[in-house]
Amino acid sequence: MIEETIFSKIIRKELPSDMLYQDELVTAFRDINPQRSLHVLIVPNRHIPTVDDVTSEDEAALGRMFSVARKIARDEGISADGYRLVVNCGEHGRQEVPHIHMHLLGGEDVGPMLNRRN
Repeated sequence: MIEETIFSKIIRKELPSDMLYQDELVTAFRDINPQRSLHVLIVPNRHIPTVDDVTSEDEAALGRMFSVARKIARDEGISADGYRLVVNCGEHGRQEVPHIHMHLLGGEDVGPMLNRRN
């Protein structure tokens, strides 16, 4: 049985969201707890729990996630200055919702990717 997630309900429009894009493969909406001035989540419409669960059947949706990120970055006026795309996987990767999702962050300097270890 496929696990129900908050993203599944947003995709089906059972929960309100500030949706920016939706097609047959992916859905994009503003994060309700933004970490930067622009913080959008881009998710495949088919439930894929983690990157570890990706199959060759998912390649079209995953590629679409990147092209939608590009479109939204341009539409929101942040593409010239740059932005960050992040996909977390599992507990140690700090994935909070068990449904693959890409964070599009921008509109300001997003800071260093990781703190350096000595």
